[in-house]
Amino acid sequence: MWAGKVSAQPLTYASPEEMGMDRNQLMRVDSLILDAVKTELTPGAVLVVVRDSVIVYENAWGWTRRVPELQDMQTSTIFDLASLTKPLATATAAMKLVEDGRLRLTDPVSKYVPEFARFGGEDLPLRDQPRIIHLLTHTAGLPSYAPVRELKRAYGDEAGDNLMAHLCALPDRAAPGTEMTYSCPSFITLQQVVEAVTGTDLHSWTRDHLFGPLGMEETFFLPIGEPVDLETLDRIAPTVYNRREGVIAGIVHDPLAREVMGGISGNAGLFSTAGDLAVFAAMILNDGAINGKRILSPATIRTMTTAPAGFESFGRALGWDLASSFASNQGDLFGWNTYGHTGYTGTSMVLDPDTRTAVILLTNRVYPDDTTSVVDLRAKVANVVAASILE
Repeated sequence: MWAGKVSAQPLTYASPEEMGMDRNQLMRVDSLILDAVKTELTPGAVLVVVRDSVIVYENAWGWTRRVPELQDMQTSTIFDLASLTKPLATATAAMKLVEDGRLRLTDPVSKYVPEFARFGGEDLPLRDQPRIIHLLTHTAGLPSYAPVRELKRAYGDEAGDNLMAHLCALPDRAAPGTEMTYSCPSFITLQQVVEAVTGTDLHSWTRDHLFGPLGMEETFFLPIGEPVDLETLDRIAPTVYNRREGVIAGIVHDPLAREVMGGISGNAGLFSTAGDLAVFAAMILNDGAINGKRILSPATIRTMTTAPAGFESFGRALGWDLASSFASNQGDLFGWNTYGHTGYTGTSMVLDPDTRTAVILLTNRVYPDDTTSVVDLRAKVANVVAASILE
């Protein structure tokens, strides 16, 4: 179903033909996503395709929720982005600090998070400590996740304050730079670095220096315990439904972000619309500027979206995924320079700098019970879009 254009959209619209794309080929995404809704892979979805900073396709299918009554999915629906938070908020904030001369990729993490001087439960010489670049590439030697229940039992409401000490005390870690383990704690650690440098929380910094200047008014963190206005809450796609709690919306789905970090977390917690993400993608693909406003330098964009020297085998850029085992959302037809990321709740972004094209697919696949997968759907949609590009 068509649901109208996202409000306050700073990007313009054009037909596929005007942007050098095959309309009939591009429209194949409609049947793909409609079939996913009909077969209950996801209750609903929103897709936006951007080329040369212009929206060439935008549509919504299915429902945001089914109880207590059906609610149609809209292109303006707000989604829990889950791990898209990593490249959009945390990595971008860190790289902005790098280009401003306030942070270096080679800085030891312990310079900003003192607990990391005893990484692995032992005092480490500076040369063996993890660096900022290791956090950004998931090669710091940190685990994939952290034990939320154990942390809550041990520290209660102060679990977040003790997370860094817990992580640094873990034994049997890989030496920094030797292995890639996709790691939520790495990006929570990077959040601590950003907040130490800026003197403010990640929510406030990204609002004032990133999403605000971009006009992304519907992109934000939702701190646990702070009220959310009813109009906004009604537009958020829920992530959980059960008889005890009912429909859960507007509370971050990720347990570590929710229970330990209070909703503002470097690994998850960002909420946004497909339209806002289209603006962000256009900025990245346009070398860091959009509508005459520069957010990042071309050098920063280039560094963020390519594998660092010596890290090529890991298939990761700085916050973005290039060709790791997590990169299936890129499909099979986009080029070698393509990068992207996914989120556990069913969100995905694919950006191809060679064709200046972005594919933003947001689903609420974890609602109501987190038993389905959209991994294959993401790849198929990316393939259809890539094949529609003629020039």
